[in-house]
Amino acid sequence: MAKWVYTFGDGKAEGEAGMRDLLGGKGANLAEMSNLGLPVPPGFTITTEVCTYYYAHGRTYPAELAGQVEEALAYVGRLTGRRFGDPKNPLLVSVRSGARASMPGMMDTVLNLGLNDETVTALAEAAADERFAYDSYRRFITMYSNVVLGIGHHHFEDALEAYKERKGYTLDTDLSADDWKTLIGRYKEIVEKELKRPFPQSPEEQLWGAIGAVFGSWMNARAIKYRELHGIPESWGTAVNVQAMVFGNMGETSATGVAFTRNPSTGEKELYGEFLINAQGEDVVAGIRTPQDITEKARIASGSDKPSMEKAMPEAYAELVRIYGLLERHYRDMQDMEFTVERGKLWMLQTRNGKRTAKAALRIAVDLANEGLISQEEAINRVDPAALDQLLHPTIDPNAERKVLATGLPASPGAASGEIVFSSDEAEAAKKAGRKVILVRVETSPEDIHGMHAAEGILTTRGGMTSHAAVVARGMGKPCVSGAGSLRVDYAKETLSVAGVTLKKGDVITIDGSTGQVLQGQVKMLEPELSGEFATLMGWADQVRKLKVRANADTPLDARTARNFGAEGIGLCRTEHMFFEGDRIVAVREMILADDEAGRRAALQKLLPMQRHDFEELFTIMSGLPVTIRLLDPPLHEFLPHSETEIAEVAKAMNTSPEKLRRRAAELHEFNPMLGFRGCRLAIAYPEIAEMQARAIFEAAVAAQKKTGAAVVPEIMVPLVVTRAEFDLVKERIDAMADAVAKETGTRIAYQTGTMIELPRACLRAHEIAETAEFFSFGTNDLTQTTLGISRDDAATFLGPYTQKGILPSDPFVTIDQEGVGELVRIGVERGRQVRPDIKLGICGEHGGDPASVRFCDEVGLDYVSCSPYRVPIARLAAAQAALGGKVASQA
Repeated sequence: MAKWVYTFGDGKAEGEAGMRDLLGGKGANLAEMSNLGLPVPPGFTITTEVCTYYYAHGRTYPAELAGQVEEALAYVGRLTGRRFGDPKNPLLVSVRSGARASMPGMMDTVLNLGLNDETVTALAEAAADERFAYDSYRRFITMYSNVVLGIGHHHFEDALEAYKERKGYTLDTDLSADDWKTLIGRYKEIVEKELKRPFPQSPEEQLWGAIGAVFGSWMNARAIKYRELHGIPESWGTAVNVQAMVFGNMGETSATGVAFTRNPSTGEKELYGEFLINAQGEDVVAGIRTPQDITEKARIASGSDKPSMEKAMPEAYAELVRIYGLLERHYRDMQDMEFTVERGKLWMLQTRNGKRTAKAALRIAVDLANEGLISQEEAINRVDPAALDQLLHPTIDPNAERKVLATGLPASPGAASGEIVFSSDEAEAAKKAGRKVILVRVETSPEDIHGMHAAEGILTTRGGMTSHAAVVARGMGKPCVSGAGSLRVDYAKETLSVAGVTLKKGDVITIDGSTGQVLQGQVKMLEPELSGEFATLMGWADQVRKLKVRANADTPLDARTARNFGAEGIGLCRTEHMFFEGDRIVAVREMILADDEAGRRAALQKLLPMQRHDFEELFTIMSGLPVTIRLLDPPLHEFLPHSETEIAEVAKAMNTSPEKLRRRAAELHEFNPMLGFRGCRLAIAYPEIAEMQARAIFEAAVAAQKKTGAAVVPEIMVPLVVTRAEFDLVKERIDAMADAVAKETGTRIAYQTGTMIELPRACLRAHEIAETAEFFSFGTNDLTQTTLGISRDDAATFLGPYTQKGILPSDPFVTIDQEGVGELVRIGVERGRQVRPDIKLGICGEHGGDPASVRFCDEVGLDYVSCSPYRVPIARLAAAQAALGGKVASQA
């Protein structure tokens, strides 16, 4: 016969911690604590398999379940000396949900189950405290009606408040037993009015109602949303825990509380938590009464005049300290514990690995390793790499009030407040005037780089997680919310409106790039701080990882930031980002407008010293480390003005006619520029562009080498190659420039020429391209677009439904699509290495900073990943976890 129910209590249990999948996290830990001989009120767990059965069989239970529950109740009754449903000596129970992963949003707890009009008098007699018994009964009616019967909590709160007002009471504790009796009558009337049937008096009916509510809550909207956000499969199901009641509300020698074995905000090793004398569990979390501190040290620090548990209940406190040490040593992690003291005796109701901030996770992992409880390798696996974002950017104070205007995509982490501006020029002007701004655009383009740089953060109404705004903001380490589609931007009126609220230029907003929220007004921030533990853990991670970690960096600031965060070189320098500043854009436009090669070369001659200076700075900052420079990639029309006003301004500045500008823009216009005249196609049509850039690179390398004394080995990357013939043509021009500079300077620079593999055909023909290419860098942003046929700038509108419906496991621009794009990368790696076994292989798409994608890169045997500077620590830690084969430890 199938076993659906597992009992625990009296120093033993039928389950243990390893049975988390079957018993849920709570049930497995209750069993484990029982086996450890800790004081746990006896009870039983109905397994997650019953939940699966329940949904597979039209919300019905296995035939044997009722009998097994009856036997388990009798077992608990024998241990407690009581009987469930006995009017004279009743066993009262709590009913709680418990999935294998901790899940807020599941069914709330029901306490005091088994109370009715008869058993309440027996409880009053046994406790010799009538007020306590009727207080417990009214709590049960409120909880059960809300959680199981679906009657709003406010009905009961309103009745209680009205009664207190009528009687002149302030606190719940002012009410006597007779007061509670009167209110219980009122509560029962509310239930009858709302449900058209009386409150259930049968303890058995109450129990099965609560069990059904737990299983029902597995499919409520909150739980479904939480599972979706945290990648928890629906098939896991939840368990139900039924446990004998212990009462924290039996007078001044009773209490209830929650404690962490270490501070969950800072990670400091100290008992941290709160308790309430003469209360039940929900009083602590409901905020009805102000909780008291557990330790005397915490009481003094908080300035509270209410006694700590250490002083008020010294024996129970000493037992809690003993148990906390034992549990932390046993589980080898920080524990989140719930407890009740009933007439001086401590009872443990729950323990689990405590949720913690990234700052605390780092400190706890390093401290536990230093204390010898875990190894350094385990410490590496204990910290979620993605959570490091919290440490590298300002975050919103968790206690701050949030007036949410809209929610978009969390495109770049961190938070920022500032005045609204609608153009990049305004952002730059405001920055010069010392004002902080948020740049608000429908979408951004490369022309907005200066405004994005000047702004505190960026907000767009269109675009996805890898849109231009998102990619550039992450590279700059600036917060960005993209794709906030409910917002309406009117450039002409300079307004931002949503749901009846209209904000003007100059109004202050706050964006939270970690959650995607757009908030009204200025919100309090917490500044980032990197602790000593951060450096320690990173040092341990660097010892075990195989993958090198480079950064995508286009400016000296990017390069310095990357180097400070431990980058081992530049994996992608996008030269076009250097073309949008000041005089450079004029020279670029002159080149585009030139009627012949001579005109283009004259304009490029103006750009040469600027590019040389840029590269020299990068080589100097990254002295001794590899620097990969991508030749010009975007279509030329991106450098031209578009609106009539801009065309007129540019024409005047360049001393040319607006008509010529308009005509050239029309000639360069493309229906699908992403697949158009860009990448190596520019270098083949206009080889003089590649020549100028190659010359700038070699001249800069010679100068940097003289300045630093360290050898400079540039890696020159040809973008968007589909055939070896294309690559060879461009490589020929690069080699010619290397020879020319060597002759002119008397210094020959060692260099490598390779390509960005970003089209499916290049992966398939990698064995041909590798005959002359010395390295491959997989550009997985474009490879994802061209493999899936999805534009990353337009995908936000439909990717949500695709991931929700399970068509795609996750946003393929955030986490690499291993089955499609990943398969092409594997093919490219295998075929490239067949021809050139020592070929250097890396990845420079946004996936380089995504932990799951880093793990994939480690599996396929790449040499390095490259990501935005602020994601370098994330990639370092993720690479170490990949090398250890460890999955991120969840603090659940």
